[in-house]
Amino acid sequence: MAEQYRAQFDAEVTFANGGGLRTEGFRLDIPGRDIGDDELAALFVRHLGLLMVAEVRIDRRTIIEEPHKGGRGVATGAPSARRLVELSHVITDGMTTLPGWPGPRISDWLTREASRPNYAPGVEFHVARIDMIANTGTYLDTPAHRWADGADLTGTPLDRLADLPGLLVRVPAGTRAVDRLLLAPYDVAGRAVLLHTGWDAHFGTDRYAAPEAPYLTGDAARALVEAGAALVGIDSINIDDMSPAAAGERPAHSALLAAGIPIVEHLTGLDALPPTGFRFTAAPPRVAGMGTFPVRAFAVLG
Repeated sequence: MAEQYRAQFDAEVTFANGGGLRTEGFRLDIPGRDIGDDELAALFVRHLGLLMVAEVRIDRRTIIEEPHKGGRGVATGAPSARRLVELSHVITDGMTTLPGWPGPRISDWLTREASRPNYAPGVEFHVARIDMIANTGTYLDTPAHRWADGADLTGTPLDRLADLPGLLVRVPAGTRAVDRLLLAPYDVAGRAVLLHTGWDAHFGTDRYAAPEAPYLTGDAARALVEAGAALVGIDSINIDDMSPAAAGERPAHSALLAAGIPIVEHLTGLDALPPTGFRFTAAPPRVAGMGTFPVRAFAVLG
């Protein structure tokens, strides 16, 4: 991913119709490190949607190399070539997704050698077999996972799973609870909202299930429902708090799935995505009577 920069600065705004506004330590996405105060001021005004601004004074400005967080000010320039970004974990024999839960078993059902007598000389085939629980690797939760009368894999419409406009929410390092306030700046209506916590770095290790794993609060889940999110994904072990203090409550699952909003857990590679401007897909096979299943999650850029 190309280098990205943000500016940190103090700003003093004077309005043409009287009054003013002052910010301290404000951070803003910028197109490059060589940005002047006038351009920075214009980006600041556009980002906040300020009207009737007479003057903006910039002070204590520093440039930081840091991934963009999303904003209305940065021009992206010419469209880049179409690119696919892999967002799912590889499923391997015996792998651990959820500690204590059984891993998949991958074996041969028909070997190449055993197939040869069935075909003409030089023709052979291989057929593999996999035995696994549905919650393996990167997988999708449908309403039937939580609610007995909810839609299963066959009842969840494709427009909730494929070619969705994506929105990436970069969660600040060290944040456990993704709450309503953290999501407040984003327009999530009709979008696949992907929470980038960075916790996927621990996938396959004991730390992945540690009590400090990031999660979405119930209040934030209800906010996403109210705002019309189409799908919600996270690169952590669970979209809900799995610590002992949570006592088995699953408010995020309950709220999202009751509203028919699918959930994708155990995403990976979200650091390769921009804040917006991509399409997201995570579609499972149509298996009747199942509420969860692994997906090949990916994003299309450009």
